[in-house]
Amino acid sequence: MDTSGKMSRVRVVVDAMGGDFAPQETVLGSLEALKIADIELLLVGDKQSVEEELSKHDYDASLVTVVPSVDKIGDDEHPVHAMRSKPEASIIVATKLLKSGAADVLVSMGSTGASMASSVMILGLMDGLERPCIGGPFLGMSPKTMLVDMGSNVDCRPSLMLSFAALGTAFSRTFIGLDNPRVGLLSVGSEEAKGNRQVQECYKLFEDSHMNFVGNVEGMDFFTDKADVIVCDGFVGNILMKFTEGLGAALGSYLQKGLSSQMDNAQSESIISDLWRITNLPRKMGGPLFGVNAPVVLGHGSSKADGVAGAINTAVRCYDLNLVDSMRSELSEVTALMETSG
Repeated sequence: MDTSGKMSRVRVVVDAMGGDFAPQETVLGSLEALKIADIELLLVGDKQSVEEELSKHDYDASLVTVVPSVDKIGDDEHPVHAMRSKPEASIIVATKLLKSGAADVLVSMGSTGASMASSVMILGLMDGLERPCIGGPFLGMSPKTMLVDMGSNVDCRPSLMLSFAALGTAFSRTFIGLDNPRVGLLSVGSEEAKGNRQVQECYKLFEDSHMNFVGNVEGMDFFTDKADVIVCDGFVGNILMKFTEGLGAALGSYLQKGLSSQMDNAQSESIISDLWRITNLPRKMGGPLFGVNAPVVLGHGSSKADGVAGAINTAVRCYDLNLVDSMRSELSEVTALMETSG
């Protein structure tokens, strides 16, 4: 146990059945993280399948526990209905382990909706928050500029957007290390009057808050260092994130054709890999779920082992930095402001 009262090894519970390539890649990625981080693993899933994957690798068995579950919740299922019909699904068992204190952090590559619903219903939301959100850096060429919401809430009232800004501010200060993060509101122009009704109503709330609000920002400002925390609803945020993912893949394919006659495969693949990395950062580090009462990191469903390991590393860092407490403190200031203003 360290001076803060935490156990020296962070106990990571992984939904081993979550993701397009589970359990092969989730198990492999978890073991990769085990090699470089001071952690213990709780792998939740079909016992036979998970143990079969473990048998293919060398690892310290004293640091890995397989926790059996029954079935998993897919992307095509309604999260709440599935939770009722599959009470022992892997994400539910994993979330309950976090809630009980048997684990310190949770990582899942599975259904975002199911992971969020499970976290909200089992872990609970922070006081004053209506819904959780997903945020973090999403461009490798702008690693200190974060986006919130990345896609968890397609319809947002201005008060909810303000709460997301507070959570993003806490992440930027605590995780990224910026003393006074600048908050920008994503819009179609930098002028105060620009934007739809939602953005215009948000502007006044943001301006009256305690945060370092720098006004409206545009899509290009992810690359201009105008703001550190860029806020939008999840509808816009998810389109933006998936557009950059698709752009990176398309440019990579285009460059591969153009470079094939000018350099060898190793050189061209290195350039294409770098391009993919700077346009797909969430696939490498996952996205923390903001606003629930314990550290939860969600990864992309198509993540391979390196993405799983990256998400685990992100979760461990969130725990080490007490990110949940920082978010709770920042959110309380916004909640008090909204109560005062009526």
